[in-house]
Amino acid sequence: MSSITVTAPSVRPSAAATRLRLTTRGRRVLLALAALPLAIGLAFAALSGGSAYAGGEEVSTSFETVTVVPGDTLWSIAEDIAPDADPREVIQALQQLNLLDGGMLMIGEELAIPAAYAG
Repeated sequence: MSSITVTAPSVRPSAAATRLRLTTRGRRVLLALAALPLAIGLAFAALSGGSAYAGGEEVSTSFETVTVVPGDTLWSIAEDIAPDADPREVIQALQQLNLLDGGMLMIGEELAIPAAYAG
C-alpha cells in the first residue's frame, strides 16, 4: 500500500496585505481635515450674513402712491409717472416694488411709485 501525504504550503505575508493603522493623533488630523470645509463655510456665513439692520431706531420710508381708477393699466400708469422712460422698465419696477403677480389691478388699489420715477 502506498500513502500520500499533503503538506500545506507556507504562507508568506506580502507587503500589499499590510493593514493601515491610524494612531489617535492621525485620527484627529483626519477628522480636522474633513471638518475644515464646514468650518470655513460657517465662518463665511457668520461674517457676511450679519448685515441686517438691528438698531433700536425705527426706520420709516415714504413712497408716493397712485390710486388705480377704472380703465387704468400698468402701461398707462407707467406712461403717466415716467413719460420719458421705457414703459416696460417702469412696469417691471412697479411690479417688483408692489409685489404684483401679473398685470391684474384692482380699482382703488394704491400702488407705490419707485423712487427713480417719483417726481
